[in-house]
Amino acid sequence: MTQTSLVPETRRLSNAYRNWYRFSRNPTAVIGAAIVFLCIFAALFAPFITPYPEHVGAVVNFRARHQPPSLTFWFGTDNVGRDIFTRTIYGMRISLLLAFVVLGTAVPIGTILGLLAGYFGGWVETVIMRVTDIALALPPLVMALAVAAVLSPDLVNSLLAIAALWWTWHTRLIYAITKQIRTQEFIEAAETLGASKIHILFREILPNCVSAIAVKTSLDCGFVILVGASLSFLGLGIQPPTPDLGTMVAQGAGFLPDFWWESVLPGLAILFVALGFNLLGDGLRDLFDVQEVR
Repeated sequence: MTQTSLVPETRRLSNAYRNWYRFSRNPTAVIGAAIVFLCIFAALFAPFITPYPEHVGAVVNFRARHQPPSLTFWFGTDNVGRDIFTRTIYGMRISLLLAFVVLGTAVPIGTILGLLAGYFGGWVETVIMRVTDIALALPPLVMALAVAAVLSPDLVNSLLAIAALWWTWHTRLIYAITKQIRTQEFIEAAETLGASKIHILFREILPNCVSAIAVKTSLDCGFVILVGASLSFLGLGIQPPTPDLGTMVAQGAGFLPDFWWESVLPGLAILFVALGFNLLGDGLRDLFDVQEVR
């Protein structure tokens, strides 16, 4: 490796170390990252860390129904004797899968549409942004309720219901950034040198959007989980016996206040994972110095 090739590599390592140092000095970001890592770890290794993995399905044990939290059942048991801790961990797995699939679909779509609208302008901008404005006028939860009510309630339809409008937020965000960057000198220089439109969009403009995308996506993860839990709570999401945090809260609410753990502990799990993503998003916003994310 030549001396000149070492310089960019050294600079990249220096920037990475500087960013990691700034991130590690932010208690909010570190706590959020730790919570997110813990939730993902628990979801991935749920079969190995849960005491009763067989309770994920339609298991019935009436002798153990409505047991309070104890060393045997850490979160207690539900109305048919299933371990709530086991079902909470598996329900967290479903919630994370929902967030990752929805955002894995919505973020690329919204990013590409925002780049096209912001860079090309004209009729391309008019068509894309008018459709986006119409979609933004519809509350996401209301639209998700409508889609879930028309289709049969299950995991796939829950994904479709939530993803139906989520791309709009990222389209609006990337559009605003692209419009701001579009007239800067380095874009004009690339155009003068004959760079292709694809090169300008994905090699010049998109890297300047990555920090905002990362912040927006991390904040959206918590919101998607809340929307998914809301659908399940209303009976329009994932159906029993598949463990879902929203469904567990709804089923346990019928036994309040006597058997409070059946509803409160799955609800706290929703709060825990959503809090982790929100703290992580706030930390990333401070790290990348993103002034406003809409």
